[in-house]
Amino acid sequence: MQTKTQLFPYFQPIVAVASGQIVGYEALARQYDGKGKVVSAGALFSSTELDAKQRTELDRQVRWQALEKFSQLADTQSYLVLNISAAWIDNLRQLNALPTLRMLDDLNIDRHRIIVEISDAHVDLHKLKQIVRLYRKHGLSVAIDDFGAGSSQLERVIAIQPDIIKIDMSLFKLAAKGGIAGDIMHLMSRLGKRTGCRIICEGVETDEAFLFGLNCGAQFMQGFLFAKAEAEFKPTGLYEQHIASLRSKFLKQTLVKVQKKISGINTTKALIYKLAEKLQDDFNLNELVSWNFTQSGVIRFYLCNNQGDQISPDFNFNENQWYTDPRKISFNWSWRPYFFQLLALENCGDHNRIVTSERYRDFETSLLCKTLSLRLDSERILLVDTVAND
Repeated sequence: MQTKTQLFPYFQPIVAVASGQIVGYEALARQYDGKGKVVSAGALFSSTELDAKQRTELDRQVRWQALEKFSQLADTQSYLVLNISAAWIDNLRQLNALPTLRMLDDLNIDRHRIIVEISDAHVDLHKLKQIVRLYRKHGLSVAIDDFGAGSSQLERVIAIQPDIIKIDMSLFKLAAKGGIAGDIMHLMSRLGKRTGCRIICEGVETDEAFLFGLNCGAQFMQGFLFAKAEAEFKPTGLYEQHIASLRSKFLKQTLVKVQKKISGINTTKALIYKLAEKLQDDFNLNELVSWNFTQSGVIRFYLCNNQGDQISPDFNFNENQWYTDPRKISFNWSWRPYFFQLLALENCGDHNRIVTSERYRDFETSLLCKTLSLRLDSERILLVDTVAND
C-alpha cells in the first residue's frame, strides 16, 4: 500500500559558540495541515494509522529531499544532521544495505558532512553498534538525540560512544534553573571534554539560556533564539554579531563572579593559614569565635595523621558557635584525592600548599562543599570543610 502523504524538509541552523557561524543544519520533516499551514510531521511517524512500511517510505522520502537540497548548498563546510529512528534500524534486514549511504552516493555528497542522529530509546543495542560501526566506516558521524528525555540513555552512550550528544530541550531548560539537572549538564560537558564528544544544546530560546549553555561548556547551540526550522538555508555569518555580543556579556558577567569567588577563596585560605599557626600550640576553641569564620564559609575542621587516620574530633562551626563531634575519630581519609594529592605534592618538593577538593554534597549539612587540606607539621594534616561558591 502506497501512502499519498506529502512531506518535505525544513532546516534549523546549528551555530558554533567559538566562531558565531552557522556550522550545520538539522533536517526536520514538515507537512501541510488541513488549512495549508506548515506543521511538524513528527507525530506521523508514531501514528498507528500507518504501518511500518509506510512510515519508512515517508522517512526516506523526506530524507532524500533534504539531501538533494543540501547537495546544492554553496557552503561546502557545513554539515547536515539526519534524524533516523532506532525503530527503522531494528527493521533493517540487511545491515550492509543502508539507504542513506546509497542516497549520498547518488547525490555525490561528502559523507564526512553528514551526521546520523539516532532517536528513540528502544533498540537492539547489538544491531545498533553494528550499524554505527558501518556508518563510521563510511565517514559519517553519529549523534544521540534527546539525551535526558524519557528513559536513561547512558547504556546507549556507552555502547556506541557517539561523536555528538544533543541535550534534550526539556533537560536543558530544567538545568538552566539549577539543581541536579544543572549538575547533569556540567557532567555532560566534562564527559564531552574527556571523550572528544561534542555537545549540542537544543531548545535555546533566550539569551539567558545561551549564557547558561556557555557556562556548561557547550560548543554548539540550536533553537528559536536564532531561528526556527525554515525551508531555505541562511548566510553562514548571519548570527555572528548576536553571538559575539552574547559572548561579551558572558565574559563581563562571569568575570565579576569569578573575581568575587577568588577574593572569597583568598580570604578563606588566609584564615586557614592563620588557623594552622594557632593549632601549633594548645588553643581554646572559643577563641576562634572572634575570627571571621562566618564570612569564610567554613563549616568544620579536623586533623589527620600521615596515614589518613582522623586523630581529632570534628570541630564544627554553626551560627557563630563552635562545638566538637568525636564520632569520626579513627576514620580514614587516605583514599580521598585532597589527601593523597597533598602527599604527592610534598614528595615532589611542593610544600605548604593548600590543596582543594572538587565540589561535593556534604551528607550532614546537605551543603555543596569543598575540603581544603594543609600540612600542619611533620605528623599532622589540617583538613577544613567549606561551603563551595557556585
